[in-house]
Amino acid sequence: MNSLLVSLRMLLVLTVLTGVIYPLAITGLAQLFFPRQANGSVIEYAGGAVGSDLVGQNFTSDRYFWPRPSAVDYNPLPSGGSNLGPTSIALQDKITERKARLVFAGSSPDAPPDLLLASGSGLDPHISPEAAFYQIDRVLNARGGLSEPRRQALEVLVQSHTEGPQWGLFGEPRVNVLRLNLALDSLLR
Repeated sequence: MNSLLVSLRMLLVLTVLTGVIYPLAITGLAQLFFPRQANGSVIEYAGGAVGSDLVGQNFTSDRYFWPRPSAVDYNPLPSGGSNLGPTSIALQDKITERKARLVFAGSSPDAPPDLLLASGSGLDPHISPEAAFYQIDRVLNARGGLSEPRRQALEVLVQSHTEGPQWGLFGEPRVNVLRLNLALDSLLR
């Protein structure tokens, strides 16, 4: 009986410690030192929240830069990849379908891989600078026509939204699609 009471007390103490005190302390520290990240890295535009720096969104209009494909249709609840391997017929069919969509929209069939393959999480908010440059002509054609000054303006816009590797060490240069599309709306109304 004595060991049962000790066990119940330990359960209660550890539940309060790890289930209440620790989460509140970590949340408080995160709000104090990293308030933007702790609140979801929300991007605000025209007075309202439009998305997050950390979660990709599906842009389907030719007027916008398109993100990486998503195996979970950009739904953050079941995030994950497709688990299709390089010899998978289903993966080859998806790549062919995505390539056909790009060609139908007026792009060349030589698309960068990140416009053909989904990311591991299915929620990647970034594309490579190459994928952004690849889409410039399509975006300009959908927004009123291709001209050299407008093309140069869009190239500068992509370059200005290209982020380097994290801390200068990790990853590749990348472009946040939501931020780029918001800047695009401001530039080419």
